[in-house]
Amino acid sequence: MTDRLLAGKTATETATERTAAPAPTSPAAGEQAAPSFLTAGARGPYVIAVADPLSDDGLKALLDADDVELLRVDGADEATRREAFARADALLVRSQTKVTRELIADMPKLKVIGRAGVGVDNIDLDAATERGVIVLNAPYGNMIAAAEHTLAMMLALARHIPRAHQSLVAGRWDRKAFLGFELAGKTLGIVGLGRIGQEVAKRAKAFEMRVIAYDPYLTEERARALAVEKVSFETLLAEADIITLHTPLTDETRNLIDAAAIARMKDGVRIVNCARGGLIDERALYDALVSGKVAGAALDVFAEEPPAGNPLLDLPNVVVTPHLGASTVEAQELVARDVAQEVLNVLRGRPFKNSVNFPSLAPDVYARLKDDLALADALGRFVGALIERAPTRLRITYGGAFGPDDEAALTRAVVQGFLKRQLDIHVNFVNALFLAKQRRLAVTAEMTPRTEGFEKLLTVEATDETGASFSAAGTVLNGLGPRIVKVDGFSVDVVPRGPILYVHHHDRPGVIGRVGTLLGRHGVNIATMQVGRRDEGGRAIMMLTVDHPPGPDVLADLERLDDIDRVRALTL
Repeated sequence: MTDRLLAGKTATETATERTAAPAPTSPAAGEQAAPSFLTAGARGPYVIAVADPLSDDGLKALLDADDVELLRVDGADEATRREAFARADALLVRSQTKVTRELIADMPKLKVIGRAGVGVDNIDLDAATERGVIVLNAPYGNMIAAAEHTLAMMLALARHIPRAHQSLVAGRWDRKAFLGFELAGKTLGIVGLGRIGQEVAKRAKAFEMRVIAYDPYLTEERARALAVEKVSFETLLAEADIITLHTPLTDETRNLIDAAAIARMKDGVRIVNCARGGLIDERALYDALVSGKVAGAALDVFAEEPPAGNPLLDLPNVVVTPHLGASTVEAQELVARDVAQEVLNVLRGRPFKNSVNFPSLAPDVYARLKDDLALADALGRFVGALIERAPTRLRITYGGAFGPDDEAALTRAVVQGFLKRQLDIHVNFVNALFLAKQRRLAVTAEMTPRTEGFEKLLTVEATDETGASFSAAGTVLNGLGPRIVKVDGFSVDVVPRGPILYVHHHDRPGVIGRVGTLLGRHGVNIATMQVGRRDEGGRAIMMLTVDHPPGPDVLADLERLDDIDRVRALTL
């Protein structure tokens, strides 16, 4: 099996040939790269499997990396692919490979999936998220290609270019049969004014079109800057001569263009879809094209691909292409380059972007929040260790100087730390909120100006199925790092690191001495001790950091001491 992966050569021989050989050329857009079931580069700690054709130029960062073993298995037999997948820390795909729940389960080392392109319809995001696998895409590399293809499809529809071409090569000179229309002066309705929609708008303005757009996230200010009219979906349907779709496929947008939407359009409207299959109810579109309500459609994507047997392909007023929106040499190189670099960043533990199932942090934001993230994780783990029954609610309060953009990342850090103490499966930033929801743990977060004298105060409170609550609050001290400053309402000052003994006791003379003496008798060295109380002679707590975790016999002896109510051993 290894012979197939190495194409009969050693890694050293392969690396030598790569150095001596001329630089490989990129395959043309849509061209299948020759299968190469071999290791490229060093046998480093990171194994990356490339399952679909990607250009060498796009993969240059991986080919040049000293810490990456690259397994290119596009076109390989199933056994070879399975062997590569079993070893891989990362998987790179385009749209051909279906990354199913079963495939993810068969990749025990998998940490990150990179999709060289925008759409991730071929990846089971729920399964990846549940496993804690980061999914990345490359949303910007194909913007120009997709926008240009949209205009090309629009022009092909306006001037009957495919049918005119077929007629002429068949020997006919039938000019009257292909009377077209001009884009100038027409109203273009763009559904979804993201980056590709914006590029389409710019080019449409050059054709002297009136451009209107529907996008719930489009501000009036941004619309004015783009010289676009922001309108409602109803207005767009009623006024557009041509409608082009540039929105992702979600539960809300599936069959966005259905029979009811088409009924509200102008008679003779044209529809272009170079975004995602499934945005259009294809049965409703077929009926409207046959009746003449819709004069023509240009489709690059379909609900089922390839669209074998789709009746839309038989209509003379439909222009179709086989999902070519991103199929340019430039776009394929750019998306491969972008996703390859981001996969490397994930594997090397560096800040990354363009994750579709995890809120990425910019390097400057990560640097600013680094200590806060450590505090959030520690508070989650601490409270998770205190709660003894099934948790039902986790309430997180951000006090003071926390910014609104900090909340998402810090909440994930708290939930990650909390669930690590509750579950026997791998929990990380990616799957923390998914696992909380799956276990019906209600997570709430709120901002408050109250800080109890600190610049920032992060409070975590967990409630169990009996209604009992446990809480801890912390802050980051300038130059000193994270501190736990309050536990169940008692004030303390504890570094959240290493083995900790958490003791509930009565505030009476001699209790602290008896605890210290017993630990000394068992050879447990105390590094620090914090005592907190509300009232003299009432309930109190001790938090002791120790050099080594005490054994069960030590905990049992502690609990037998007079005035000791409860003892918990934690490791943060």
